[in-house]
Amino acid sequence: MKPDSQIRQEVEDELAANAAVDANHIGVSASNAIVTLSGEVASYAEKLAAEKSAMSISGVDAVVVKLDVKVPQSNRRTDEDIAVGVRGVLDWIAGLDEYSVKVKVEKGCVTLVGELQDAYRSRIAEQHISHMRGVVGVSNQIRIRGTASSVDIEQNIRKAIERHTERELKHIGIEIEDGKVAVSGRVSSPAERALVCGAARGTRGVTAVEDRLTLA
Repeated sequence: MKPDSQIRQEVEDELAANAAVDANHIGVSASNAIVTLSGEVASYAEKLAAEKSAMSISGVDAVVVKLDVKVPQSNRRTDEDIAVGVRGVLDWIAGLDEYSVKVKVEKGCVTLVGELQDAYRSRIAEQHISHMRGVVGVSNQIRIRGTASSVDIEQNIRKAIERHTERELKHIGIEIEDGKVAVSGRVSSPAERALVCGAARGTRGVTAVEDRLTLA
């Protein structure tokens, strides 16, 4: 197991190397393999990028995010402008009926409410909106109409994992309840973690994915 001092240093190095993050305004601490990020970022997208960088480090079990989004004056938008932009994003996503999703914007925080057939388009919408100017947070409350059984979902997730890796990953735990999937176990790299979570998110019938994986 890595000492906390090494974990902290590696997270700091990863943040400094990430072009999407200004590491000068982010503080890093580590205790019992739990990393805390504090400080200010200029956008919600930068906040997500910082969290992803910290989670990518081997030995990190969890990340606590205490980052405040302070949007520069040049990038600030009114809630009305953000709402118009969000509706435009939804309109451009292929296969998504934009009016099946309702949008609420309050002080730069976007809330998406509605119901879709699959989680893929819900995730695409959230990713695009997260990178919009003026947005300081996104709450995705879109419900997914799941139709597949838990047995089918687990089998399809494992088949998807097998298609994309030569390494045996039968030790990965998969728990399913009402379309919500929790994946657990140890993986050897951030790429392997992304592979497992991506396989789960891309499986029909999955409404949400909880990442309980840890890096070896």
